[in-house]
This record gives sequence, structure tokens and C-alpha cells, in this order.
Amino acid sequence: MTPETKQPEYPYSVKIETPTGQSATVPIAFMTPKQVEDFLQFEFKRLAHEAGVKGARIHVERALTAEYEKVISEVTACLRTATVKAV
Repeated sequence: MTPETKQPEYPYSVKIETPTGQSATVPIAFMTPKQVEDFLQFEFKRLAHEAGVKGARIHVERALTAEYEKVISEVTACLRTATVKAV
């Protein structure tokens, strides 16, 4: 049996821009490259869809750390604010 290789984790920052001009920069907890990929491909798209936001953009870069649940909360708040202004 081969021991499972643990991927390194890095801190990331996320900047969200909505079509209405709203933007927010949110720190993220340490994540592996695979977790970042999953966040971009699945979580962000799901959160934007649930908020009813189309055309939201996201930029990810390494940064300081924060709690992951706080990130999800702040991303959701930003996207919900965008739908209020779009209506």
C-alpha cells in the first residue's frame, strides 16, 4: 500500500465582482489546490445561482487566512446584495 500523499495547503483571498458594480474581497482559510478548484467550479457557481446572480466574476489569489464558514457567509451576502440592487 502506498501512503496517501497530502497536498500542501495555502491561504487564498477571493475578490467577487457582480454585474451591478458590487465587489467584495474575502479571505479564505488554508486550502489545497484541489479545494480551490472545487470552490471555483462548484461552490461559487452554486452560491451565485442560489442568489440569482448572473455574470458574477471571481478572482482568487494567495492571501491571509480566515474561517471557511465566514467566507461562505460573506460571499452569500455580497451576491444577495447584488440581486437587491439589480431589481
